[in-house]
Amino acid sequence: MARKVAGYGYIGSLAAAFVGINVAVYPYTHSHPDDVVMVLFLAVMTALMNIPVVRIDRGTLTLSGVVSGAASILLNPLDATLVGFATALPFARRGTWPMLGNAALYAMQSCLASLVSAFFRAGTDVAFAPRVGTLLVLTASNVLLVATGISIRAGESGFSVLRKNFTGYFFLAFGYFALSSLLVSYVLDGSVLGYFLATTVCVLALALTDTIAGRRVRRVLESELSDADRHLFHSRAVEGVVHNLRNHVATALAYLKEIDTRKLESPDRESIETATDAANDAVTVLRDLAQGATPKVSYAPNPVDLNELVTRAVGMARPRARGKEVQLAMHEAPTDVGVKADPLLMREVMTNLLNNAIDAVSLGGRVEISTGRRNNGWPYVSVADNGPGVSDDHRHHLFEPHFTTKEGGTGLGLFMSYGIVREHQGQLTYEGGRRGAVFTVALPPFNP
Repeated sequence: MARKVAGYGYIGSLAAAFVGINVAVYPYTHSHPDDVVMVLFLAVMTALMNIPVVRIDRGTLTLSGVVSGAASILLNPLDATLVGFATALPFARRGTWPMLGNAALYAMQSCLASLVSAFFRAGTDVAFAPRVGTLLVLTASNVLLVATGISIRAGESGFSVLRKNFTGYFFLAFGYFALSSLLVSYVLDGSVLGYFLATTVCVLALALTDTIAGRRVRRVLESELSDADRHLFHSRAVEGVVHNLRNHVATALAYLKEIDTRKLESPDRESIETATDAANDAVTVLRDLAQGATPKVSYAPNPVDLNELVTRAVGMARPRARGKEVQLAMHEAPTDVGVKADPLLMREVMTNLLNNAIDAVSLGGRVEISTGRRNNGWPYVSVADNGPGVSDDHRHHLFEPHFTTKEGGTGLGLFMSYGIVREHQGQLTYEGGRRGAVFTVALPPFNP
């Protein structure tokens, strides 16, 4: 609750800052009015460019930077601030916090960047170097303001946020946005041809991004299909083996129980007891394998709130985390994340993923668990850690029975979790690399 209040306080401070700046520079704004058509064009385009979302590493990017940079170069601070507000309009469908947060961030960075352009403006023109400087200020303010906001909401240091979220791919994307903004700022001269060319640049940027996103989606789908095929193959094999072995073990166990150990000598009695214990252990292992292959799902009659499941799972994992001084961060979705599920089985999945993440990080590491909704409306739970990740050699064995990289591990946790999620008609996926591992469970929403 305190972090939420601090987050809204941060938004309020940004709003007060850009209002104060615009009040201070109002004489300049009043003496340098912008073309109304250009302001509306940039506002509409920057809002539209903010609708498509592209995943990069662990974060997401929109294409609003293609237009917002041009707006910061061409418009006075007040109009650039208003365009920044328009950028956040598509976030309204995600809730109050995303909309207000992005409105404040975009407005503030656009206001700051436009001040640089205004300072170097000569009449109605801005030289090349100040344009580049404006885009650099826009990028730097974006990185710093966003990192500060995440730090406040997550309770994580700003340096850690920058290191984990702003990777080389992000800065490469920022460079791409800057070049596109620079081009738009030159072609958008108020003429019909200028508007056409600026629109063409935006459309080409969307097409290129859609191509890149499409390739990534195909890679993810191919990986998910491969995981599903392997898990199904192992499940069917396990089911057949378990069925036969359980019959044989049950027969052996029945005969062992018929032996009256009181009539036996001590060594023989101990041998029979050891054999009985071993047979019972075998039955337990076979039962676990059977549950992982095809778990029996008992759906709750009402929606199962993923936020509540995550809270329970985190509470159960805290003693394990304290033993390694691991930081546990939880980010609950403000929107409805109710799913049709077996709460007991899904809690087991959350616990498995959390325990694996805690085991994977080093002493003093960090594990984050968050909930939300995908673009297709499916609620999800994501568990991320800053451990070593999973090597390419091991990646394709993750959901196989008895595969583990942990010393003393059974290798059944992920196998059983995958089976549980599969029986819920959901998806359990892995993403990661050198910066850690991210396991995500996506489930169909509850439909009464």
